[in-house]
Formats: sequence, C-alpha cells, structure tokens
Amino acid sequence: MSEADDRPCSDFFSLDKTREYQKLITEAMEEALPPEDRFPPAIHQAVRYSVMGGGKRLRPLLVLAAAEAVGGNPRLVLPAAAAIEFIHTYSLVHDDLPAMDNDDFRRGIPTSHKVFGEAIAILAGDALLTYAFEVLTRISDLPGGPPALEVIRVIREVAQAAGMDGMIGGQVVDIQSEGKQIGPQTLDYMHRHKTGALIRASIRTGAILSGADLEQLDRLTDYSENFGLAFQIMDDILDVIGDESVIGKPVGSDQRNQKSTFVSQWGIEEAKKRAAGYSRRAVDSLAGFGPRGEYLGSLARYVIERKN
Repeated sequence: MSEADDRPCSDFFSLDKTREYQKLITEAMEEALPPEDRFPPAIHQAVRYSVMGGGKRLRPLLVLAAAEAVGGNPRLVLPAAAAIEFIHTYSLVHDDLPAMDNDDFRRGIPTSHKVFGEAIAILAGDALLTYAFEVLTRISDLPGGPPALEVIRVIREVAQAAGMDGMIGGQVVDIQSEGKQIGPQTLDYMHRHKTGALIRASIRTGAILSGADLEQLDRLTDYSENFGLAFQIMDDILDVIGDESVIGKPVGSDQRNQKSTFVSQWGIEEAKKRAAGYSRRAVDSLAGFGPRGEYLGSLARYVIERKN
C-alpha cells in the first residue's frame, strides 16, 4: 500500500483522490436529483436537504474504489454510486424519526423530520429508496457502460441489501433488541444486515459493473464483510467516546435507547482490538490487486481511525 494508507484519519479526506471522487459523486447526485422548485416542491426540498446535507459519502466512495480495483472506469459507475447514497440517506431519514431513534440532529444540522415534519420526512425517505432504482437503470445508457444484464444483477443485489434480508431485517432485530441482553450471534446478524449489507452491495456493485471475475469478486466480498464489521464497531465506540461537535449528533444514544452494541458486549478496549483486526483482514483481502487496490486499503485503514 502507499504511504497515504498510513496517514491518520484527520488527513484522509484531504487526499487528492478522495476529494476528486467526492466531487464526482456530488455532481452525479446533483444531476440525478430533480430541482427543488419542481411541483410539489416540499418533497423535492426535503430530499435535497437530506442528501446534500453533508456526510462522508463512504458508500459511493466504495463503489468507485471497487471499480478502480478491478481495472474499471470509476466514472462509468457514478449513477450507481449516487443511487446507493440515496438508499443510505433514506435509511438515515427513517432512523432519525421519533418512532425509531428519535434524533434531532444529523451531520450537525436538524434532522429531516425536525425541518419538514414527520409525514414529509417519511415520504422523502420513501422517495429516495424508490428513485435510487430508477437511477440504477440509467447506468447501461452511458456510452461504454456495462451491459444491461449486469445492471439487472446489481439491481437485484442492491434490492436484497436494502430489504428484508438486509437493512430492514437488521433494523427489525435492532428495534426488538432494545432493553434486552442479546447474544453474540444476534448482534452479529443485526450489524451484518443493518450496516454491512449496503456496504457489501456498494463494493460488489462497483466490481460487477466493471467486469470483475469470480476470484476478484470473492476477494472484494471478503473485504466488504470485514470492512463492514470494523465500521460498525467503530460506530459503537464513537457513540460512547466520540466528540459531538465532530460527529454532528449527540453521543450516548445507544445507551439511552438501551441498545446492545459491540461496546456493551465487549467493552471499549476489546472492541477497538476487534475493529483493528477486521480492518487488517479487509486489507489482507486485497492481495493480488496491486496498486489498483491501494485506495480500498486506505479506506479500510481510515475506518478504524475516524472521528466521525
């Protein structure tokens, strides 16, 4: 891996490649979203407020990085990157609702339901989820883009990741586990589905649309599984020891909502060790990709160094 891979996370998002990719992702989302003044304006304003309100854009970065790792052109998967960020944003809008986590702030600004009301926030989330699949279908229209059959394959994978066998299933277990002591298998299921499923789909999407062979796809799938667990463990850690001014939302919500987490199960120090172990396994999965896998390696290192 390059020297940049070993930089602390405070430097990571100043890397030229990250800035370049984030700019491309923002432009792709701007182009895909309807204008705010389209009738009825309330829904388009709420959607844009939620999508364009900041964030690391980590999942779309993974789409582009996976495309790069298998020798593809990251620009040709930009609609998929935007679509996956729309799905991620939908999940955040719904997670923040009073019926779920009841959070008032996200990314340092008021949550969607605090600005537009619960009804419009629910509809904004619904709109983002459904619109994401419309955007996914546009990939094969790009000159030099992937074949339609590969796009259909990706749509199926993304739908599974967002549905009952993915985020929804994990969220249900999360809700039903509040106030209870759950075992390690249930906790593992919850986070592999609620968080890990869309991360896995992000990486596989970029790879599939860029012509990955079976061996490459297997290695990247292994990367995604380890990356997802490292990411979630750090989320649990930051909810305990994070800085609210950096995170952009109140800390301690897991404890307030009586949620089982990797920290409540293992403690801070053990959780940190396990996150580091999953990060190393993710990097190890990139053996054979050479320089094209360096950016994915950087992301795996960043995920356990991040402060938000």
